[in-house]
Amino acid sequence: MLTNKIHLYARLISVLIGICAPAVSAETLEEAWSSAIDNNHQIKAAKIDTSAAEEQLSSAKGQRLPEFNVSSGYTQRSETPGAVTQIDGRTAQFNTQQPGNMDAQAIATLPVYTGGRISHDINAAEASFQAAHHNETTAQLDIKMQVAEAYIAVLRAESSLQVAKSHVDSLKAHVTDVNNLFDQGMVARNDVLAANVELVNAEQQVVQAGNRLDIAKASYNRLLDRNLEDEVKLVKQFPEVPEEDLKALNNNALKQRSELAVLTQQIESLEQQAQSVKAGVLPQVAINGGYQYQENRYQAAESMWLVNAGVKWKLFDGSTRHQSDAISRQAISLKEQRDDLTSTIGLQVRQSWLDYQEAQKRIAVTQQAIEQAEENMRVTTDSYQQGLSTNTDVLKAEDLRTTSHDNFNNANYDAALAALRLRRAVGIL
Repeated sequence: MLTNKIHLYARLISVLIGICAPAVSAETLEEAWSSAIDNNHQIKAAKIDTSAAEEQLSSAKGQRLPEFNVSSGYTQRSETPGAVTQIDGRTAQFNTQQPGNMDAQAIATLPVYTGGRISHDINAAEASFQAAHHNETTAQLDIKMQVAEAYIAVLRAESSLQVAKSHVDSLKAHVTDVNNLFDQGMVARNDVLAANVELVNAEQQVVQAGNRLDIAKASYNRLLDRNLEDEVKLVKQFPEVPEEDLKALNNNALKQRSELAVLTQQIESLEQQAQSVKAGVLPQVAINGGYQYQENRYQAAESMWLVNAGVKWKLFDGSTRHQSDAISRQAISLKEQRDDLTSTIGLQVRQSWLDYQEAQKRIAVTQQAIEQAEENMRVTTDSYQQGLSTNTDVLKAEDLRTTSHDNFNNANYDAALAALRLRRAVGIL
């Protein structure tokens, strides 16, 4: 009696927990994308790279501003500095500086002409910043595509599990029919054994389908930086496929793909860097001005203001030209990569478009197959119950029914996945 009460209390507690537990609302693909963008570590890293590139740009622009330096020090000498001269034929010596003294200065330097070096540095940094920004967009698109694939994988696994359970239910009904006919002496025991074996195999498929669903949910949660065991409920709703023809889609992809923009900006940055290096051998003109103080009781004025215009011209340098050429060749290499990527993008667009067209045709065909398979199963079952067909005929009809449902589900999810991949290929995911 005590044991029964304990079990009753346990069941009541379970019911109350189920009632009080918050219901998990179904999540849309847009919501999944938003969550991934906010939490995914790869996107966070890409945003930090963009922020770093922005700081590099600010640093490059800062070269145009005056540079202000302050320095100070104390010097102690072993001898007192002095000067020797001749006065009326006699040698005379007098001190010119203290043996120990302090000096300080505050100097501002403003570049006036650099041969374009600073301008090219700024342009290179600006291009690098734009490349980092486009790379951030690429990272977001890649993560969104990964989330979409995981999203569809969960829905596909759920559908597969439902079909597997339906298969078990159908076989259970068939096993009941077989046992009834066996009890009436209308079928051989072999039919009972065969039907039970098929049922056990179907139950094993349910276990496998459930395991695949759990793995798909865990993979989905990982992409969204959630606990792997969190409950997953998804809405079967996807973005529409682009309506343009294949040629228009390909042209749009070449305009919109952020990967191409990244390479274009990186090429621009390298070309500007090469020009900046070349500009370093041109005259560099700067104005210096500031205040100097030198402790010296033998000097009439210990402090003074000064201004200076200076020119620095590197007349010969054996490394600058090679350094500039090396950077230029890196830019040429990226141009080749960009051309190759252009061709790859065209292939991606075409393949995704064809995959979508194929999946749409499969949907129409498999939908008809479901209707025919269901009718075939009903007719075969009736015939078996009347002794007009065999157990093998029923099991075969059930296999056809299950296969037709699997094919229909796969065609639908393949179409959704192809549409998403087409949007990714065009750059509008």
